Amino acid sequence: MQLESMTPMLRTWDLEGAISFYVDMLGFECEDFSEEFGWASLRFGEVMLMLARPNAHDASTEAFFTGSLYFRVGDVDALWERLRDAASVCYPLETFDYGMREFAIYDRDGYLLQFGQQEDWP
Repeated sequence: MQLESMTPMLRTWDLEGAISFYVDMLGFECEDFSEEFGWASLRFGEVMLMLARPNAHDASTEAFFTGSLYFRVGDVDALWERLRDAASVCYPLETFDYGMREFAIYDRDGYLLQFGQQEDWP
């Protein structure tokens, strides 16, 4: 078996609002959208993300993903300054003992998004 790529697909009950969050707040580009299928494909450079309304195969009524999406970024401080007052913050910008400078926010559906940048180790 060979894996070629992975693209997270997040369920949302407000597809247009979720697209707006990722495009307007985080800078993703909406590459494809289907109102008929309740689905969108987003891209930020090499990072891909799909959003979809629940369908007949998924009777869930709320977000229940227990993990997080971790994005490595080039300038975590600048991103924090841009998002800190505009997003629902899980934890603020901090440099951790394991060498990552990071923060986390929630998207409109409650999914945890973490943003980190590797710091120089002593």
